[in-house]
Amino acid sequence: MYQKVNSDLNFVDREHEVEKFWNENDIFQKSMDSRKEGETYTFYDGPPTANGKPHIGHVLTRVIKDMIPRYQTMKGKYVPRKAGWDTHGLPVELEVEKKLGLNGKEQIEEYGMEPFIKECKESVWKYKGMWEDFSGTVGFWADMENPYVTYDDNFIESEWWALKQIWDKKLLYKGFKVVPYCPRCGTPLSSQEVAQGYKTVKERSAVVRFKAADEDAYFLAWTTTPWTLPSNVALCVNPEDTYIKVKAADGYTYYLAEALADKVLGRLAKTDDEGNVTAPAYEVLETYKGTDLERRAYEPLYACAKDSADKQRKTGFYVVCDSYVTMDDGTGIVHIAPAFGEDDANVGRKYDLPLVQMVDEAGRMKEETPFAGMRAKPTQAEIEKGAISADPEVLKDLDARKLLFDAPKFEHDYPHCWRCDTPLIYFARESWFIKMTEVKDELVANNKTVNWIPKSIGEGRFGNWLENVQDWGVSRNRYWGTPMNIWECDSCGHQDAIGSREELAERSGKPEHKKIELHRPYIDEVTMTCPDCGGEMHRIPEVLDCWFDSGAMPFAQHHYPFENQDKFEQQFPAEFISEAVDQTRGWFYSLMAESTLLFGKAPYKNVIVLGHVQDENGQKMSKSKGNAVDPFDALQTYGADAIRWYFYINSAPWLPNRFHGKAVQEGQRKFLSTLWNTYAFFVLYANIDEFDATKYSLEYDKLALMDKWVLSRLNSTIKTVDECLGDYKIPEAARALDAFVDEMSNWYVRRCRARFWAKGMEQDKINAYMTLYTCLVEISKTAAPMVPFMTEEIYQNLVRSIDKDAKESIHLCDYPVCNEAYIDAELEANMEELLKIVVFGRACRNTSGIKNRQPIGQMFIRAEQELSDVYTEIIADELNVKAAKFTQDVSEFTTYTFKPQLRTVGPKYGKFLKGIQGALAELDGNAAYADLQANGFITLPEVDESIKLAEEDLLITMTQKEGYVTDGDNSVTVVLDTNLTEELLEEGFVREVISKVQTMRKEADFDVMDRIHIAYEGSEKAADIISRNVTAITSEVLADEIVAGSNAGYSKEWNINGETVTLSVER
Repeated sequence: MYQKVNSDLNFVDREHEVEKFWNENDIFQKSMDSRKEGETYTFYDGPPTANGKPHIGHVLTRVIKDMIPRYQTMKGKYVPRKAGWDTHGLPVELEVEKKLGLNGKEQIEEYGMEPFIKECKESVWKYKGMWEDFSGTVGFWADMENPYVTYDDNFIESEWWALKQIWDKKLLYKGFKVVPYCPRCGTPLSSQEVAQGYKTVKERSAVVRFKAADEDAYFLAWTTTPWTLPSNVALCVNPEDTYIKVKAADGYTYYLAEALADKVLGRLAKTDDEGNVTAPAYEVLETYKGTDLERRAYEPLYACAKDSADKQRKTGFYVVCDSYVTMDDGTGIVHIAPAFGEDDANVGRKYDLPLVQMVDEAGRMKEETPFAGMRAKPTQAEIEKGAISADPEVLKDLDARKLLFDAPKFEHDYPHCWRCDTPLIYFARESWFIKMTEVKDELVANNKTVNWIPKSIGEGRFGNWLENVQDWGVSRNRYWGTPMNIWECDSCGHQDAIGSREELAERSGKPEHKKIELHRPYIDEVTMTCPDCGGEMHRIPEVLDCWFDSGAMPFAQHHYPFENQDKFEQQFPAEFISEAVDQTRGWFYSLMAESTLLFGKAPYKNVIVLGHVQDENGQKMSKSKGNAVDPFDALQTYGADAIRWYFYINSAPWLPNRFHGKAVQEGQRKFLSTLWNTYAFFVLYANIDEFDATKYSLEYDKLALMDKWVLSRLNSTIKTVDECLGDYKIPEAARALDAFVDEMSNWYVRRCRARFWAKGMEQDKINAYMTLYTCLVEISKTAAPMVPFMTEEIYQNLVRSIDKDAKESIHLCDYPVCNEAYIDAELEANMEELLKIVVFGRACRNTSGIKNRQPIGQMFIRAEQELSDVYTEIIADELNVKAAKFTQDVSEFTTYTFKPQLRTVGPKYGKFLKGIQGALAELDGNAAYADLQANGFITLPEVDESIKLAEEDLLITMTQKEGYVTDGDNSVTVVLDTNLTEELLEEGFVREVISKVQTMRKEADFDVMDRIHIAYEGSEKAADIISRNVTAITSEVLADEIVAGSNAGYSKEWNINGETVTLSVER
């Protein structure tokens, strides 16, 4: 029969046993093989990097990405799940630099590129075993034995094909642009990478005096980047705004925007002790339009900038106009350094300004400046090691030269390198770009075909990103990455894109290049002849942005188009992907960008966006804060099912999750423990009765009302969960399961215990067993994608133990299909009302202080639907009431008292307040409340005809008639008659005795089927009651006799309703 169920609730150990069963029997592979003839449902696994440890956020992504494919597999779909590893890029290089004690590109090249690349290749697998163990423990099923790896030459070759397609469409170009640049890593970053690294910082801006060339006056210009001032070549004003020339209280004559003059110069005004202005901050001398100032010359701030401009034979150091200048901040005049800002660069091109770049690629001020060697944007760690920040030194220099008007502090979000944490600088340099602006309309259109969950991300965060898309800077001046496949002629500059290893071998004239390692430095050694001039062509040194790797996985994982064309076409686009919200500018974007460029369509149909996992206070987790949760510790403490369940039911997936043990344990207690205990209850009694479910069937017409109700709820739940999971509504599915398990355990089993305890195997008992068995098996299958471990264990014991022909695993079963014939909406609605009545009835008992075991004579119910006798009998039995009666009027048991709400009545009827108070005290409460409900107000003509008091004007208290307790809401009111007769009190006493004996049976460790003997001693009153009710007591506790006196068994003294009683029990 069934294996005895352990009640210790040690889920973790049992999960390890289930995982072992899956591995030893190859259940995952069997689940794939069994569905190969089914419709393909494609899931893409966003590749993690294996050189970093999993964190608690990875549990969330893993359990969402596991659950949907499990569900779709049980629905009969073939769901290929190829794991992947993201193996290139800065994260890996930084890890290797740290390991080797290197710092920056110079030291890498001194160490040697080839050994450095070998170290990178080994480093990416540092935590591979940990990731695989983690995935197995959390129940994440994917093909880990044959993963796609982005450093694999086949993967790289597919990327080369893709880049050549983009090249052939003339969408890949090399441009001199201002790009976000990490001086520590020595490489530009893409806009999507920049978006991931913003931090709030406090810095000083500068309001600088620029001396006009032809008069004793100064242009007041503002900048937030003082380190760029040695590269200044122009000042910019808004052509349409108004500017003024003023004589300021500090003795200087200034030009600045009229709209900002008070804000900038206001501090120069003199005031008396009371704050009255005694001398104004400035006097307006002249007014100009922005265009009136155009081409006005000023003296260069630094000689190094003038020298650089002269070498370029270009003119600078004059006022220019552009509408990007706003009146929101600063002075209305902006300092222009075309090498360090996109707007500056645009203005520079417009006016053909010189390009002065007084910062080198390492982020250091150049020798030509007075600040040679200082850092433009150092990290705090660099400053602690002795690096000097240029900003404060520039400010000091300007102040010493009387050119610094002000240096106000300000707080803003500033981009940092998403991997090494160095502040970025915007830096003019040559880089390779994909012209995403050319395909913006296609991107936007393709995005509209995607079902984003939630829609607000797709339409807002991601949609806005696409609407404002920028060209993708895909080149990186690094080492460990996919080498760009562009060869350039040393003589004439001709460029070609190579699209395959075969083309590489053909163009180089060396067949062995078909098998060459495609990474640097090996690929750098391949040369070819220029088709234009016959010169030698070398590969450009750049590698690809690693986000291009991950965006290529739909086709590159199959080595498309070189092989597996049918497989790719069958598995593209994906039906489903899911990652954290930050991937809107990471993987979600790179997938969409490449798919649009190459295939003209979206690469995915449904996306679940996941919020970040926070600590219990809503704070971001970090090791430095000490609030990070180790996922392995959490899994070992609570088990995978409990954590999975928490993430499914806690909140909408896209919202932040506050992860803490209490919340996980609460879900475990409410759902998992409840399901487990119900299962244990079934097995306990099924084994006692040797009940074999394979020998019986459900005969619906013979079932009791409770059986029909729970089967209706079961099938309604299956239908709801199936629909919700099909629509990717995960919390809704989880809540439906949670509600059913609660009802099955705490209502169905509770109401049907006596049927399981009955002697023999009558049809009613068989019906109860079959009903509960059906519920347990079907709800386990329904919940299997969410809590795969526990449901597997239940299935193995309930199904496989008695049916050797059953599927080997619950995860090889078909997903349950609701039996519409079992769904009875009216029955469910009636039972829902009944349960509501019971809840209010229990609340009345609590209010009255009458124990549940004490019978009550009668209760009255007012409800929208009057239930039939079969339901009132359940209500009366459940609430231990002799009679439950429906009535349309419960006013005789309650009344209402009214007082004025002074906050609202005072202002309206202040002079009548005393009269209102007296009149309200005299009202017929029930009649007044009826008027209020009917009319929305009550009147007090005896005070004044004008008075109308609405509900917000009244403090209403419901008072109860003595001997009755009431509770309810707008739809249901329950009244308990709390008057207890002697007969009721005696019956309550007997029930207490029965309860105490049952407690003693457990404490004495008797088996549930053991027959016992009872002896009692106590007060005269207690003895009389027990002697009169021997049959009632013995029949309930499996006792053969109950006698006055004592016996040799287990004894205990009790206080029962004020009477002292000693009970003894023995087998």
